[in-house]
Amino acid sequence: MDRRLKTPRVRRLIQLYAALLYNAHLKGFAKGQIYTGPLKNLCVPGLNCYSCPGAVAACPLGALQNAIASAADRPAFYVVGVLLVFGLLLGRVICGFLCPFGLIQELLHKIPTKKVKKSPLTRRISRIKYVLLVLLVVVIPLYFAFRRVPLPAFCKYVCPAGTLEGAVLLLLHPANTALRSLIGGLFWWKLWVLLAVLLGCVFVYRAFCRFLCPLGALYGLLSKLALLGVRVDPSRCTDCGACVSQCPTDIRRVGDAECVHCMHCITVCPTKAISFRAGKLVLHGPELPERRRHS
Repeated sequence: MDRRLKTPRVRRLIQLYAALLYNAHLKGFAKGQIYTGPLKNLCVPGLNCYSCPGAVAACPLGALQNAIASAADRPAFYVVGVLLVFGLLLGRVICGFLCPFGLIQELLHKIPTKKVKKSPLTRRISRIKYVLLVLLVVVIPLYFAFRRVPLPAFCKYVCPAGTLEGAVLLLLHPANTALRSLIGGLFWWKLWVLLAVLLGCVFVYRAFCRFLCPLGALYGLLSKLALLGVRVDPSRCTDCGACVSQCPTDIRRVGDAECVHCMHCITVCPTKAISFRAGKLVLHGPELPERRRHS
């Protein structure tokens, strides 16, 4: 059997393992309680809400906003450093392999309906996540930080992952009936945002990831420098465009800021020019040309 045919299955298994590892505090689901142990001082690479009952570590996007919100008192060196390490090592491989909310989006897209195909319009809409990164993750939290009012704006007003994994799961648990009395307009707003995102993902492949996720935008800015990811061997590439045209995301070329390194391009490349690499080391895909392997 062609090894390339196993690519989607391997990636799906890694996604499932990552989701289970991020949410390994199973007692939290049973008791409806948030884990607050020492591991919560660390960040996982993907989007996974701190307030999820099973979460064993912090969400990097929430941690970044909280660090910026406290910037008037202490610099956000630790969180920024962690995100730089994640971004420079993995880039948007995190989105394609290690993000539980990305997995949820992909599973929703499998629901049989007519799908919205990518187009110049979706490519333009994909820039919104960079605006959200600047405004809701950096500028607004920093503005209020120097007024001594912590405001993690994206988490508070938008994040559908937080609403689903944190608020909804906690509120549904019978041990947390007292929390339901605290529900107000903000919760209902975020619930509508969540429902709109989930519905959108049924029709549009990874709609939140492509259009609204600031964490994906941040990793995308570091994608050119990332160690791990899909790469094109120019000696084999014929510029046929099959990789770009059949990619479900809004890439202009393999491995750019919109690429989540799902490896679909490896399976469709007619000249076997694409492989998944860590630096120069080929991890998956066709062998390198003989002359380059021995150089």
